[in-house]
Amino acid sequence: MTIPNILTTIRVFLIPVIILVFYLDWVWAGFWASILFGVAAFTDWLDGYLARRLDQGSAFGAFLDPVADKLTVSVALILITTHYPAISITIATIIIIGREIIISALREWMAKAGQSHLVAVDAVGKWKTAAQMLAIGFLMGSTSEPTAWGFWPGYVLLVLATLLTIWSMAGYLRSAMPVILQSGR
Repeated sequence: MTIPNILTTIRVFLIPVIILVFYLDWVWAGFWASILFGVAAFTDWLDGYLARRLDQGSAFGAFLDPVADKLTVSVALILITTHYPAISITIATIIIIGREIIISALREWMAKAGQSHLVAVDAVGKWKTAAQMLAIGFLMGSTSEPTAWGFWPGYVLLVLATLLTIWSMAGYLRSAMPVILQSGR
């Protein structure tokens, strides 16, 4: 186990802790769940940085890192949706989770076609991730009464993250379209 893989594994183990803390019957539960989510988001950045810096990339890490990311984000969005059952938050959650499933499948398919470079992470995807992580942090934290001020910044960031999600998905699909069309012949 490399240091980046240990950090990714910690992120996976933080998921049930985030859920447990979020549902504690305590006024600060959402705030602390948000802090734990922030720690998980930081380990996402740190494990990638260390894998590159220490040249500790691995096949296991390449598999586990995106799985950990998608699980952490999906669980957090579902928790937020249970607290704020508004149609706009539900639709944003569905779009973000749906995009992750579609792009994961597309990347796997493109790798089998030997064209994974066409769907590599791009700048829009990185901006989407940043907006998404901040939105989740604010929204999860705002479920605690003392920190409810974070709802509106979180909501605006969630809308931005959703728009960037759609934009990045369209970009990946556009890049993959020649390969998709050629395989349909």
